[in-house]
Amino acid sequence: MLNVYLSGEIHTDWRDRIEEGAKTIDIHFSAPVTDHGASDDCGVAILGAEDDKFWHDHKGAKLNAIRTRMGIEEADVVVVRFGEKYKQWNAAFDAGYAAALGKSLIILQPEEHDHALKEVDAAALAVARTPEQVVQILRYVLEGTLPK
Repeated sequence: MLNVYLSGEIHTDWRDRIEEGAKTIDIHFSAPVTDHGASDDCGVAILGAEDDKFWHDHKGAKLNAIRTRMGIEEADVVVVRFGEKYKQWNAAFDAGYAAALGKSLIILQPEEHDHALKEVDAAALAVARTPEQVVQILRYVLEGTLPK
């Protein structure tokens, strides 16, 4: 079984498309919490309120880091999606962390991000444009088969 961590953008259905396309492949998927509100507020919901927004965010980031680190460290392959909107610093951080751990890294990004992500792309083993290409890569890795 291949362990695949799906990191990055949370505003589109790219994860669902990958999981649906790979349902016949022996893959276990994991991901960060994709409920934006829950991800932002987990620290204060569990550990108590903060008056300062910095500390509110700091608590949440640390709790989310537990899940993210575990997912990336346990993964055989890390897929990082950079979407069309937002700055996505966390996605870049996850890609760097995965690269530093020597993980097989697939970047999923639109063409307009090519220049901005050139260093991230250089660390990746593949740069895909669509979730379906990611599925084809994963199928090839496990089964050695090409798309029909």
